[in-house]
Amino acid sequence: MLTKRIIPCLDVKDGLTVKGVQFENLVVAGDAVELGSRYAAEGADELCFLDITATNEKRKTLAELVKRIAAHINIPFTVGGGISSVEDVWVLLNAGADKVTINSAAVYRPELISEAAQAFGAQCIVVAIDAKAIDGHWWVHTHGGRRAIDRRLNDWAKEAQERGAGEILFTAMNADGTKNGFALEATAALSQLLSIPIIASGGAGKPEHFKEVFQQAQADAALAASIFHFNEIGIPELKKYLEQEGVRIRP
Repeated sequence: MLTKRIIPCLDVKDGLTVKGVQFENLVVAGDAVELGSRYAAEGADELCFLDITATNEKRKTLAELVKRIAAHINIPFTVGGGISSVEDVWVLLNAGADKVTINSAAVYRPELISEAAQAFGAQCIVVAIDAKAIDGHWWVHTHGGRRAIDRRLNDWAKEAQERGAGEILFTAMNADGTKNGFALEATAALSQLLSIPIIASGGAGKPEHFKEVFQQAQADAALAASIFHFNEIGIPELKKYLEQEGVRIRP
C-alpha cells in the first residue's frame, strides 16, 4: 500500500500566497517561495502552487516563479493556473515543475489531457476539478469556480482518467476554507470509481479531518492551505498524529 501524502497548497497572486473562503475574500499569507521552503523543511511530501490570476500574458511571470521555487525547494511540486496548451505545460516543466495541473482548459477541450500525457507522461499531468454540491449532485465549475458547467464530477473525472490524467485533484467548493472537513462521500466515490490517485482538497480544519479522508474516503493525498499558512496545524505534528492513528505516511 502506498503511503498517504500531505500537500500544502499555495494559491499565488503576484508572487504572494493568498487564501480565501469558497474562492472569495482573499487574504495575503506570505511570499510563495518562502512558505514553500518552510513546508519542505517541515516534512511536506509535495507542494502545489496555483496561479489564481493566470493569463497568457502572465505565463512568463509564472515560469520565472517556478524557476525560483525549483532553486529553493527539494521536494516535488505541482504548478497550475491558466494552462491551455501543450506548450504551456512544456514551459512550466522545463522551468523545473514536476507536475502541472490542468483545469478549465481541459473541460472545454478534453483532448489537451491526451496531448499532454502523450508528450510528457501521465505522471506529469494532474487534472484539477472544482465541483460544487447542488441539489444532491456534484457539478463541475470552471474559471476559478465562477462558471457552472453541465457536467457531473464523477463523469468528468472518469473521462479525465481515460484520456490520460495521472492524478485527480478534487476541490469541494462547498467545503473550501470552511475548516469543517473534507467532502468524504464524494471523495470516496471517486476513489472507488478511479484507479489513479485522488488528491482531496477543501475543508481541512483539524488533524481528524485528514484521518477521515484517508481512512474513510481512501484519498491518496490531502491538500490544505490556510491551516498551514497561519500555523493552525504544524506538518510534523499532523504526521505524528496520523502515524499514531494507523495512517501510513511518509516520514
